Amino acid sequence: MRLLPALFVSLCSASVLAAGTPTVTPQEKTAEQAITADLLRAHVRFLASDLLEGRGPGTRGDALAQEYIATQFEGLGLKPGAEDGSYLQRFDLMGIHSRPGPMTFQAKEGRVELQPREDFIAVSGVQAPEAKLDASELVFVGYGIVAPEYQWDDFKGADLKGKTLVILNNDPEDDPRLFGGKARLWYGRWDYKYEQAAKTGAAGAIIIHTTPSAGYPWQVVRTSWTGEQFELPAGDGPRLQVKAWTTEDATKQVMKLAGQDLDALRASAQKRDFRPVPLGVTLSLRLSNEVRRRPTANVLGLLPGSDPTLAKEVVLYSAHHDHLGKKDDGKPGEDVIYNGALDNAAGVASMLSVARAFTSLPTPPRRSILFAAVAAEEYGLLGSAYLAAHPPVPSGRIAANINVDGGNVLGRTRDITVIGLGKSSLDTFVTAMAKTQGRTVKADQLSDRGFFYRSDQFNFARQGIPAAYFGSGMDFIGRPEGWGKAQRGQWEAKHYHQPSDEVRPEWDLSGAVEDTRLFFLVGAQVAKAPRMPVWNKGDEFEAARLKSLEALKAPAVK
Repeated sequence: MRLLPALFVSLCSASVLAAGTPTVTPQEKTAEQAITADLLRAHVRFLASDLLEGRGPGTRGDALAQEYIATQFEGLGLKPGAEDGSYLQRFDLMGIHSRPGPMTFQAKEGRVELQPREDFIAVSGVQAPEAKLDASELVFVGYGIVAPEYQWDDFKGADLKGKTLVILNNDPEDDPRLFGGKARLWYGRWDYKYEQAAKTGAAGAIIIHTTPSAGYPWQVVRTSWTGEQFELPAGDGPRLQVKAWTTEDATKQVMKLAGQDLDALRASAQKRDFRPVPLGVTLSLRLSNEVRRRPTANVLGLLPGSDPTLAKEVVLYSAHHDHLGKKDDGKPGEDVIYNGALDNAAGVASMLSVARAFTSLPTPPRRSILFAAVAAEEYGLLGSAYLAAHPPVPSGRIAANINVDGGNVLGRTRDITVIGLGKSSLDTFVTAMAKTQGRTVKADQLSDRGFFYRSDQFNFARQGIPAAYFGSGMDFIGRPEGWGKAQRGQWEAKHYHQPSDEVRPEWDLSGAVEDTRLFFLVGAQVAKAPRMPVWNKGDEFEAARLKSLEALKAPAVK
């Protein structure tokens, strides 16, 4: 889960409501009993074992995880879901291990040198043996956002070719009418900012890290962005030479060299009339890159639907099977394996348990169900990007996506969180299914983190596939108010993207069981609804859905 808190489970789906209230059939009620704590724990225990060495993309552990999931699919009677008739949708990644020297900033007034890991993290933007910035001019570009619907353009047509852009994390929050107020949108994400910087022709981009703006501490950047990084093979689009992060303290040193105050620049960037600020400083940096092609795969299993017409449509469940592999700079005796128990062995375990529930039904649901364990999520949602671009059925026939990323190991909750509440017609289904469990549905309780854009459901949503993203609840039964949020903060600080994310004997999986049963029940409702889901009118992904549906009407090319 790339920079995503692993205590929370994500669920994506949408549905057009049939007449009346969605109801659980006796057969579904019986089938959900197949989802148990022992089953969840067993899957997690294997996938998060040291044997798999952290499931880094393209490694032996990655291949072991794929084979384990494929054999589980086969044992449940699922059909191979890849187009070649196998369970594995194979594709290549480009592995790039960058070793940066110091960042050297030069101005008339002097020079500042920043050190890797402590002050900055830098990765290559090119799939080549070297990436470099040679005396590249530094320009502060505020939040680096172009959003016509908000009449917002941080670039104002400035010539930024060959320059290095310094960019604030997140998006402006001062005006609640802009960018969702405190809620983070796609515009606030690091990947959006690097993408926009590349479009300007810039040579490099630096995002300024702060814990409040990122939603995670500097150590998460260090563990997530060091070592081998992965990309899909490069296409023809524009690319940066260097993508980097700097700490706030290090950035202040650079701004002082430029004769600027970071807080003053940050304040100026809150307004529409902001214009890029040339800093009168140049940056030089060289990265030595080890580049290699690495094979990986998404694992796809299909339960064919029972309705002759609706079976050509699918409900897509997904969970990423990868994690961060092993530390490349571990000290003797140090635990160097990023086991990824919660992130995301727990999510795969949940998806496999849902598959067991569906195959326990006496008759399959009307629509088909596609289960996808996707690769390389931690490195930019790469497996889901590949699957979204190469779906085994047209995206216009994928009814919804239910994505599971993490798990609740703290016990049962009275609530369930819908990240993206109000985006799709799924809301009523979720409310109805949660009510059968005696639970309430709440909107995103951490909306400043931008979770909707941080896991695999985002790639499917970008293709128009209706999606919502759910987190487990915060109101834990038998615990005082605020306990859940405090526990989540502690886990994030101590274990998120750390070797200590391991299976623990004190886990209480009763909440994970209840959440996983909810995922099954919601998907079952989508699978039997008379019509496919829709985004709500005016949603950011509605146009993509309409385009994918229109493509189904086009005559086949002979």
